[in-house]
Amino acid sequence: MIHNLGPVGPHEPILATVGTKQVIAFYLPYSDGCAVHTVIWNTTDADRLSAAHSAERVRIGLKPGQIAHIDSADNVSLGLQCGDNAATLAVVDRDEHIVFGTSIPKHVKANASRF
Repeated sequence: MIHNLGPVGPHEPILATVGTKQVIAFYLPYSDGCAVHTVIWNTTDADRLSAAHSAERVRIGLKPGQIAHIDSADNVSLGLQCGDNAATLAVVDRDEHIVFGTSIPKHVKANASRF
């Protein structure tokens, strides 16, 4: 699969691999942030029908500067960051796990089910 890690503008896709998963992400400017839409599917499925059944859609609202992390079961992470004024969305450092909105950053690792 072709990779595009951004930064991208609204409606433009980020294409990435996270462990054994493929990710397509795009965003729409919303209020003062990014309304991020992602579709994630398993790359180990032998046929397209199985891959389609493994697909998951995740929607995330990010304020400028915030990062959402997509983590795989094999401990690989993909960070998506909303740019200033919701002008861009980009893949950022995979090892940075920060919770925003706190006075002291806390390092966390979040996993979604079926990853």
